Amino acid sequence: MGDVLAGFHAAWEFGPDSVLIRYERGLRTPKLFQALGERRVPLEAIEAVTLAPGKRGTVVLRIELRPGADPLLEAASGQLRESSDPYRLVLPAERETLAEYYADELRAQLTESGPAERHLVAAPEAPLQFKAYDGKATFDGTAVSFRWFWTGASSAKWKAGDQRFLVGELSGVEWRSPEVFEGHLRLLPRDAGAAAGQPDQDPAAVVFGLGYGPVHESLPFAAAVLAAVRNCAPVPAMSTARARRDPADIAERIRHLGELHQAGLVTDEEFSSKKAQLLAEL
Repeated sequence: MGDVLAGFHAAWEFGPDSVLIRYERGLRTPKLFQALGERRVPLEAIEAVTLAPGKRGTVVLRIELRPGADPLLEAASGQLRESSDPYRLVLPAERETLAEYYADELRAQLTESGPAERHLVAAPEAPLQFKAYDGKATFDGTAVSFRWFWTGASSAKWKAGDQRFLVGELSGVEWRSPEVFEGHLRLLPRDAGAAAGQPDQDPAAVVFGLGYGPVHESLPFAAAVLAAVRNCAPVPAMSTARARRDPADIAERIRHLGELHQAGLVTDEEFSSKKAQLLAEL
């Protein structure tokens, strides 16, 4: 088709084998759209196209993707609000006829349906990072790192120390929207035995809070990690060696560990063992 249909917050460009969605950058544009920038959706990833009346004199054109085709939607697991759906184009009602034309043209090109065997829409690119309530999460494309904040992390996470997970060690991710109670991002190790505990006690998870881990930061992060996991073979445990740490950072962690010890939250044995581990990382 090669034509462009512009609506509120986005414009869709219809090509011979894909739909390129470009999101606007403006104060009223949802932050998730701005963070994504654009999404190229291959036609093989699209299962259906719908057009329906919207609110306040608008119509809504929407493409429905095949299950498993997009790491962003897979990570979101149905938790996105309607207004944050990146595959919804809202237009003035007077453009309904034009929207119907494009919907019909697009439907005529669709040939695939059912679950996709692989991701067909590209994930957000690393490096990515965001601040959760209890730590900073960083993804460099090969590993996820959690660096705990002494003001928010539980004593269990401080005892475990900062974490680094190679994508080959993971089987997936669990994202719970920060817009609901107990929002968090949890990494799912391949060798996990017992059921994971509460996210605030789990060293493989960071928890969200007011202003921490917002959707437009944590969801693209989760999608990027999930895509990397799907594309990566498991790695041997011996390859998980940690990089050397900043001495000032080690000193700060030992100081806070001492505060936990004095408060009775860490036993003498735990304090000595963890202090030795931290010193060994210098």
